[in-house]
Amino acid sequence: MRVLSIVAALTLALLSSVVPARSADNSAARNWPEFRGPDGDGHSAATGLPLKWSETQNVKWKTPIHGRGWSSPVVWGDQIWMTTATPDGREMFAICVDKNTGKVLLDRKLFDNEKTEAIADINSYGSPTPVIEAGRVYLHFGTYGTACIDTKSLQTLWTRRDLNCRHSVGPGSSPIVTGDFLILTLDGTDVQFTAALWKKTGKTAWKTDRATSWMGANGPVPLEMRKCFCSPLMITLGGRQAILSPGALAAYAYDAKTGAEIWHVRYNNGYSIGARPVIGQGMAYINTGYDRANMMAVRLDGQGDVTPSHVAWTYSRNVPFKPSSIMVDDLLTMVSDAGMVTCLEAKTGAEVWKERVDAHFSASPLYAEGRIYCFSEEGRVIVLKPGRKFELLAENFLPDGFMASPAVTGRAMILRTKTHLYCVQESASRRDLCHAGRAAGFPYLALRLFRPLHSRTSPARALHFGGADCARRGEHGLYHHQSAPRRQVPGAA
Repeated sequence: MRVLSIVAALTLALLSSVVPARSADNSAARNWPEFRGPDGDGHSAATGLPLKWSETQNVKWKTPIHGRGWSSPVVWGDQIWMTTATPDGREMFAICVDKNTGKVLLDRKLFDNEKTEAIADINSYGSPTPVIEAGRVYLHFGTYGTACIDTKSLQTLWTRRDLNCRHSVGPGSSPIVTGDFLILTLDGTDVQFTAALWKKTGKTAWKTDRATSWMGANGPVPLEMRKCFCSPLMITLGGRQAILSPGALAAYAYDAKTGAEIWHVRYNNGYSIGARPVIGQGMAYINTGYDRANMMAVRLDGQGDVTPSHVAWTYSRNVPFKPSSIMVDDLLTMVSDAGMVTCLEAKTGAEVWKERVDAHFSASPLYAEGRIYCFSEEGRVIVLKPGRKFELLAENFLPDGFMASPAVTGRAMILRTKTHLYCVQESASRRDLCHAGRAAGFPYLALRLFRPLHSRTSPARALHFGGADCARRGEHGLYHHQSAPRRQVPGAA
């Protein structure tokens, strides 16, 4: 009985707190603070992530999320945050979920709206992704309002509802934090600006209007071609923090402290950009949006109008409108909305390969564990090996499909489909149990609780003692799966 108690204690310790030797226990691996992760580029340093999953494999828990919201989950500590809204946008909510159990900790209505603009069929009123840091989370709904919540007390600290524009097809741009500021971008058909709010109070620190000229060769630029939905990205220029912020017809780099323009690049015929830029090779890679997207590589070290001098190359075939790209080493991989995957030389823009997959995409891809994960609107997840040839590693599926981009925390992926939030994580391995035994003070206990398929060991010999056996058999998998029961989301608080 004592042995069984030890087994139970070690298993519980492993599943709840013991970090496997292969995982890096650091804040970057645990937290996913904004859209596309710690650096805003879709990269995760986490290890031990699953290659394969389904409704019945490697799902730790699954929680229904009410309403309609495409915001991506963000993670800090044991909390996952996201937004949602009623399909008509009349009610807008903040949702917090326990990372370990999937239990809904907070479901609070933040805003009521008497009237809302119509949105595009592919959008929602809860599309901008929150941004989170130690102690606070900032939730943004575009023109409809912004709120700050204390993540410990769960009290709403401040709200703003007076930074407005006409989105025309619904909100999209996600906020970021830098220093003492929360950065918001509102590019509507009527007004276009970037604003910095003091994080503690929500008051405006600075506000910079777009300097874009709306007079074209054939007269004024139509109002619908002035809107944009791109999330800004923090970059470093000459030792100072800057905000890279694509808008309609041009992208801008602003000083993060003052909002002063550092440089801009014109693309003249792009608007409604959804894809976030990525940085690498000393350049910014900017999707130019509708009506026909181009990928533009712009050197970062300019001043003023850098269009004539700093555009390294432009690529125009099968460039995505909504999904952001992934930079791995010297290769830039794009997944178009219609399912064309293209790999380019980042320095030159030369095409390395392209391959069509049978899916449509809005979510941005993830790079982790030497793999690129692509999440489709139909629910298919295509897993690729980055490199100079197309190499499919796996295909997965979850019902209802993805509009939100993934988050990563520890060894788990947090995936939001159109209806549910999933924690996808590999079952514990025998090696992890061995490490748990050592950490708990039982170095000679090797656990064989679940028999590998190729093992001839009988179930009666479920326990085996000996440090050598722990070392010999540590590679064998532990075939164990436990799904948390589905939970109904409580009503709004």
